[in-house]
Amino acid sequence: MNEHLLLAPLLESYFRRRLTAAKLRFVDACIEDVDFASRRGLDRGNTLQLAQGAWLKAHENFIITGLSGTGKTWLACAFGRQAARLDHSVLYLRMPRLFEDLAMARLDGRFPRLIDKLARVQLLILDDWGTHTLNDQQRLDLLEIFEERYRRKSTLITAQLPVAQWHDMIGEPTIADAILDRIIHNSHRIALEGDSMRRKKAARPLTDVENSETNTN
Repeated sequence: MNEHLLLAPLLESYFRRRLTAAKLRFVDACIEDVDFASRRGLDRGNTLQLAQGAWLKAHENFIITGLSGTGKTWLACAFGRQAARLDHSVLYLRMPRLFEDLAMARLDGRFPRLIDKLARVQLLILDDWGTHTLNDQQRLDLLEIFEERYRRKSTLITAQLPVAQWHDMIGEPTIADAILDRIIHNSHRIALEGDSMRRKKAARPLTDVENSETNTN
């Protein structure tokens, strides 16, 4: 029997385990389903090039910005799934949940183990970056995470807030400089444009049947 046929079920099982461990918000999101037709400033060539995963092997970062509803989280999950396909470990976390987990871990003694886990995962996806101002402990926690990951692993960040405003969001200039120095200078960026895709879907035109039912009612 062909060796590739024997390996296929094993590789699929391994991919599925990686996908389960990733805890992606949109587990079915994939690069093949990316909508390039909508006017979101999403370049097909650049997106497909990033999907090849060279940035992961080089331990570079990836930043996706855009207004609410432009598809940042879905796109991040599509890249997360692609990273799992390329045999990288992946973990998705929303920033509010990350800070909750860090605070609880500090109370119950798990903090060093949690930091180690966050440092080891090959692609860490941090969703909803910059939704609130950070306190002193959160700033220090982020600095420790990015210090451990710098030039060793890749981080994908999604944010409504433009990168130019991240320094003010972090709050303390010295720590902000240190954190951003470890994120921005070796990062790829996609800035999504346009209106909320959720709003567009909600405002779709009625079909002839739906119009007829509305007029009847």
